[in-house]
Order: sequence, then structure tokens, then C-alpha cells
Amino acid sequence: KRPSESRSRMEQTIVTGQAITVQRLTPDSTALDAINCVIESAVLGWDLAERVKRLVLPSYRYTPLDVQHLSFAVARNRHDDIVGVASWEEAGAVDSPQIGATLVLHGLFVAPGHQGRGIGGLLVDHVVKVAAGSGYDALLVKAQRDAQAFFASQGFQSLPVGDAANDYAHRLWRPVHQPRRQPHNADPHR
Repeated sequence: KRPSESRSRMEQTIVTGQAITVQRLTPDSTALDAINCVIESAVLGWDLAERVKRLVLPSYRYTPLDVQHLSFAVARNRHDDIVGVASWEEAGAVDSPQIGATLVLHGLFVAPGHQGRGIGGLLVDHVVKVAAGSGYDALLVKAQRDAQAFFASQGFQSLPVGDAANDYAHRLWRPVHQPRRQPHNADPHR
């Protein structure tokens, strides 16, 4: 029997002086437009050639069909604007043969003006709580090369590439029953 996801409650956290609310959401068309605006602004900020950004951007945008198959959480600022999004679904056996029942984090995007403030970490923590509360063992991400350091700071570990022709090179996973790794300079008493 596969684990089932349960609905999570809304959580509000103060991040670098601003109130951020993270909540599970089934996006309607208005929310989907706002989510796609966050994704577009994030992708356009990547260190890639402009032509490459234009070519890949459509594959990152979510559609109503995606809403039927993926789960979503959004981060909202005090003005109720969506400033970050995470999406996930259950991993297939091919993606997680050695790590148990797993959720795949399909997307994690934070609007450029809000990056570096802990919002991505709040979204990861939210998905980890959903996974743990739903009986999953791990969270898997197929990260962009430039995002590996972020995911490592969130407690993710690299998975070995067994078959270079078929395995995504930047797969990382995190058991959901362990605390996130603290940065080296973090005060554990704060």
C-alpha cells in the first residue's frame, strides 16, 4: 500500500523581517498565473544564455493538467502575493529503488526579489513535513547543477549515478525523518 498525502495546515513564519505564509494549495487559474510569473522571473535570472532561457521556459510553466497530477505549496508575503512555489508527486520505482517510498520535488522556485531570505528552505521544510506525515521515507530532487549547494544546505545528499546514459546526473535525496542540516555558522540556540 502506498502512503497517502494529507492536507497540511497553513504555517506563518517571519523571514528576514517579513511575514511569509506557506500553505498547501490546489491552484486555480489566477493562482496558476501567479505561480508561473514566479517561475518565469526565477528562470530568467538563471545563469544561462538568453536563447536557452526562452527555449526552456515553456517546459517549466505549469498547466491545468499539471494541477491534476502534482501537489503544490506556495509562499505568500504579507500582501498575499505568491513569492515562492514548490511542487511534488510520488516517485516511481525507477526514481527511488534504493530509498523507499519517495516524493519527487518537481519544482522549487522563489521570485528573484525574495531569494536568499530563507523562503526556499521554508518550502522544502513544508514538503518534508507533508512527506513525513504521509508515510514517505524520502524526498528526491533532480536539481539544476547550480542548485546543488542549496539542496545540500537543506540536508540533501547526492545519489550515485549508476547508469550515465539513463540517470540524471544531479539527483539528490533527503530522508524525511531527520532535521535539516544547519549551516556551519548557524547558532543552534536561536
